[in-house]
Amino acid sequence: MVDAAEQVWSENPPRLPQWVRSALWFVAITGTLIACWELYKVVGKQLEIVRPVRPDNVTMPHVWDMIFELFQPARRGGEMLLWILLKSSFWTLREAVLGFVIGGAVGFGIGVAFERSRLAERAFMPYVVASQTVPILAIAPMVVVWGGQLAFPQWLSVSIIAAYLTFFPVAINTLRGLRSPDPTAVELMRSYAAKPNEILWKLRVPAALPYIFTALKVSATASVIGAIIGELPAGFGDGLGRNLLNFSQAFAVQSPKLYGTVIVTSLVGIFFVGIITFAEHRVVGATRRQPVVEAPETGR
Repeated sequence: MVDAAEQVWSENPPRLPQWVRSALWFVAITGTLIACWELYKVVGKQLEIVRPVRPDNVTMPHVWDMIFELFQPARRGGEMLLWILLKSSFWTLREAVLGFVIGGAVGFGIGVAFERSRLAERAFMPYVVASQTVPILAIAPMVVVWGGQLAFPQWLSVSIIAAYLTFFPVAINTLRGLRSPDPTAVELMRSYAAKPNEILWKLRVPAALPYIFTALKVSATASVIGAIIGELPAGFGDGLGRNLLNFSQAFAVQSPKLYGTVIVTSLVGIFFVGIITFAEHRVVGATRRQPVVEAPETGR
């Protein structure tokens, strides 16, 4: 019995849960990047490297200086920088989540409409693509001005900008996913007199879920970027965008604060993507890439 157990153990060694392995990879990669950063500073100072970046303490502060600065007052006698950034993260994340929901809903609707009508796809797809070729820095001020004329609150204008960056990947991946089922499965449902809506929700949407969640993870980071960019022309002083702008203007004397703000901003994006990844595992599960409907075998 012991030999059999050892054989089973050797053939099927226990594996760590997926989230543990992902966390270990994240820690390992982060540690490697920090080591490379500090190594470049040491070697660059010895060799007097000036390209591509000077390894001085202004352009490339030590990682521990960035972290230390997070626990110092942002201003003399003021609140701790980390606490200010956490409160700012809440506002930015709220705007990003609303933009994510709006953009995701619009993108899903566009994908469904294009799947239903080839004519609509040929007519409007060029405009959908063209919308993403316009720089967001040009779109953001216009959205803020229009929102002000319509008496929108500032945070809603920021969320609309986030939605603008969110809808495109969802629309494209939804369209691709809705067309991914085996044609045999589609014909089988039609042979049972299934209506188009039944085919959509019982066959196409389940098959498209892996594609949609892939797009949602991309859109999660895009919504955070859109919210931060939207806060700049909106003059929204409670979000991360305003903090990034303020510290970038004082980069020569406060570069660790800017880098610390960038670190917190990155963690906000990682947190958002982590939520979407968790939802993906819960919704899609182990059958994420299994066919939903299979044609029955016919005997002769």
